[in-house]
Amino acid sequence: MRLWDAASGALLATVTGHEDWVRSVGFSPDGARLVSGSDDRTLRIWDAASGALLTTLTGHEGLVRSVGFSPDGRRLVSGSWDRTLRLWDAASGALLASLRGHKADVNSVSFSPDGARLVSGSYDGTLRLWDAASGALLASLRGHDDYVFSVCFSPDGARLVSGSYDGTLRLWDAANGALLATLTGHQVFSVCFSPDGARLVSGGRDGTLRLWDAASGALLASLRGHEGDVNSVSFSPDGARLVSGGDDRTLRLWDADTGQPISRLTCDAAILAVACGPGGRIAAGDRLGRLHFLTIHD
Repeated sequence: MRLWDAASGALLATVTGHEDWVRSVGFSPDGARLVSGSDDRTLRIWDAASGALLTTLTGHEGLVRSVGFSPDGRRLVSGSWDRTLRLWDAASGALLASLRGHKADVNSVSFSPDGARLVSGSYDGTLRLWDAASGALLASLRGHDDYVFSVCFSPDGARLVSGSYDGTLRLWDAANGALLATLTGHQVFSVCFSPDGARLVSGGRDGTLRLWDAASGALLASLRGHEGDVNSVSFSPDGARLVSGGDDRTLRLWDADTGQPISRLTCDAAILAVACGPGGRIAAGDRLGRLHFLTIHD
């Protein structure tokens, strides 16, 4: 784990543990823990303050591409290149369920804001909605013409957004699966809603972040700076900033209103995953199996 001051770029600490690329990171709702997923086929839960390893979760038969806490912090979901989603008890690390249905590797998973449903996106080009209690498949959403790399719910749970290698983002009705809008612009590796649900940010193969109006689908801004794939993007909890990580080995902080760069931190490996947590904290995972942390200071 590395601890950085986003204003000065000073490196404060480093912790390692994974034995391969870290593909996904996510804070618990209270910010006390961090979960990471790796090519070493494990999930690991960490104390976000001390960096201590709390639990290692094993069971996937392929690399772990996506991880996240439930809104109440009691469960975890993971998506793997073994084509499954898995639900875990976040306290004990016990496996609760394995969800099967995708015809290809799972790239992205997310809980709904109420914790009742899950959404997943896959190399099979579909999104799938699941009941988080029973594990039942609720719906398969089709429309993308290529791999689906990133999916998430809107903050109110009414919509879904997906980002695909087909050069589009798509907005869906989370209740009935209807396609609401198609946003065309770049091949997308990562997408998420702003905390108020009014905007979207996407990161893609063209090295840009793009900001979109989530209601109209209008492109608001293209943020340039990365020199290579933008692998992961995230809004800060207050919606004021954006964080991005890329193949150019940089972690970048942006003003979400103006699109202007705030800070850039250069690592010695590609950044594959970023997440924002409470208290201005940011976590990132890289291709050397490390987790990096920084804190935003106003």
